Amino acid sequence: MKKTFFLFFAVLLVTFAQAQITDDARASYNRNKPERQEWLRDMGFGMFIHWSMDSQLGIVISHSMVGASEDYTNRFINELPKTFDPTEFDAYKIARQAKLAGMKYIVFTTKHHSGFCMWDTETTDFNITNTPYKKDLLKEYVEGVRKAGLAVGFYYSPEDFNFLRENGVLVRRRGLDLSDEMKSKYNDFIRRQTHELFSNYGKIDVLFIDGNPKEPCKDEAWNLQPDLVITRGAVNTPEQKLLGVVDDNLWESCVTMGTQWQYKPTNDELKSAGSVIEMLIETRAKGGNLLLNIGLDPFGAIPDPEARNLTELAAWQFINQEAIQGSRPWIIPQEGNIWFTASKDRKTVYAIITDIKNWSRGDRKEFVLGSVKATPNTKISVLGQNDLVVEYKPNADAKSRFKQTDKGLEISVVRAQRIYNNAKWPNPIIVKIENVLPSLDPPIIETQKAKVANKTVTLSGNLLKKGDAKKVKVGFEYRLYAGFVENISNKTWHETSFREASNEAEFTVVLENLQPGKTYEYRAVVVHPQMSIYGDVKKVTTKNE
Repeated sequence: MKKTFFLFFAVLLVTFAQAQITDDARASYNRNKPERQEWLRDMGFGMFIHWSMDSQLGIVISHSMVGASEDYTNRFINELPKTFDPTEFDAYKIARQAKLAGMKYIVFTTKHHSGFCMWDTETTDFNITNTPYKKDLLKEYVEGVRKAGLAVGFYYSPEDFNFLRENGVLVRRRGLDLSDEMKSKYNDFIRRQTHELFSNYGKIDVLFIDGNPKEPCKDEAWNLQPDLVITRGAVNTPEQKLLGVVDDNLWESCVTMGTQWQYKPTNDELKSAGSVIEMLIETRAKGGNLLLNIGLDPFGAIPDPEARNLTELAAWQFINQEAIQGSRPWIIPQEGNIWFTASKDRKTVYAIITDIKNWSRGDRKEFVLGSVKATPNTKISVLGQNDLVVEYKPNADAKSRFKQTDKGLEISVVRAQRIYNNAKWPNPIIVKIENVLPSLDPPIIETQKAKVANKTVTLSGNLLKKGDAKKVKVGFEYRLYAGFVENISNKTWHETSFREASNEAEFTVVLENLQPGKTYEYRAVVVHPQMSIYGDVKKVTTKNE
């Protein structure tokens, strides 16, 4: 029986600062079992692998076929597979690298939009067995990931450029006008491929469906494997961005390590391991999963720069995995540069301190947490540390302490553990605080649609809930949109004017002197006496002069 899901946020019994979220990747129905969705939420962090035979060229995966000449397309389909021989592909090694980095599942490209299949399929000759490699690479992937103890995920594209070309349809992603007969043929083709994928490789845990039509794939996959969790096609899957607010349901952001999904050996800009760690922290603080993409090289290995990043991730996760795996959001996602995750019962809070640039090993620092309240049984510690020793400093006091005050919970902790030889480990430190309670009822803010005039933009927000403060301040933050891939690394925001609010109500701010014909992002903000709460991020494009 089909179920229709409408994604909305209102004032919930749980006190989250939430606002309306929309995502084009959400489909019309979801047959995922609730307990299986919670299982995937517990995983928290996965590896995405985009890889196909055009990785030999270091170009965008599949999309170069759109608008390509007949000569290019012929050689892409008939010549490029003849040199694809990924002799260094070792699924078990890749899975071990992922596991060390704290990843609990892998999602692998079985077929991207080009139509090239990484398995031994009877539906098309355009597949891995008709290359010098000859073997069923997908089978090797499944076996290697299972051997490493990780969950097995498939990426599958119903869109198939080779199918379109063979059937006399112009290769394109938008504006397809297929006859009923062709639609039926296309849907049958998708069902037959999906049947192979979910009949020939044992239990598959996760499916990411990219492209349309999704429904033939979804139905066939769920019918064959009812315990399967479908992400894209059933739940919210933001691409190259994170949600702006907490969503206490399964959602999964997919983000590239560099600027391209597939292997890009030149002209690329890789994210640092530190920036990936901060994205993972923010994702988990807002209730989501992070699916970090790696593009294998033409020989089937993780390229060296990406592998180095995974090693740094491994070190951080080895220390701090408790705050990431199986965690859920706290009553608010952050207080300034301190992010929060919590245990499922919310009796334990993890305060994740991201700004440690000027924090030397052996030094003590104090922080005040406005949203956390101690109890008679409260305990405090720093993940990875024993609170007893600072190496080479026998007289140092390494003990973590806390004190409840009128300002909030004051915590005092020492950066004691040496991770790098030079003691300049740059990544976040996590303070574990057990047996606590929420100390306040936070406000809830919603970002609304902006109105564009000739030379002005009117931003609109709604204070849905004031919380326990007598008065709060409301306003907005805004910034130029940096681009689809680049924007996730953009941390700069500009503030508008703010005004006091003593009641729940809508509010507006008029912006002038914005650049014409440019896209801006904006979000509503409510300033509580003890923290700021942010609404979801929206876009608006100014008019050309």
